[in-house]
Amino acid sequence: MTIPPASSRVADVPDRSSAFRVVRDQGLRLTASRRLVLEALFAAGVPVGAEQIAAGLGGELPQSDVTSVYRNLERLESIGIVRHTHLGHGPALYMIADASREFVLVKHALEQFGRQQPVSWIQVDTDKALGRMTQRPTRDAIPIAAQEQLIVELYSK
Repeated sequence: MTIPPASSRVADVPDRSSAFRVVRDQGLRLTASRRLVLEALFAAGVPVGAEQIAAGLGGELPQSDVTSVYRNLERLESIGIVRHTHLGHGPALYMIADASREFVLVKHALEQFGRQQPVSWIQVDTDKALGRMTQRPTRDAIPIAAQEQLIVELYSK
């Protein structure tokens, strides 16, 4: 899971009306498409893709143009209301940037990848959304298919 560096400003938007207020305070118009994107992010409650938002979250909201959704997500991210992440190599997933929602990302990752223990040297308690490294792993114990020598060669050019 990759999490890009958080914007220098993260807006405090615990609900829809606060998000709408922040948009207006930033001098932006609260257009119908921008409102729809915010409504979708609050309604979803978990990180969602732009295509899911454009499709109306499976019928919960009206459908929208995917280009408009991406444009609004980018603008909302620039003012600190939205942030995005990537789980594995999948498409970007978007969520409200409010710091109190950070646990949603961990919860979503646990649901995506199941309840099994990922590796022997990490102990996971999915009910409490906690993880603990129980010992320092050896290189052989890390299940990443990578050729370190190629990485070193690439970055040493």
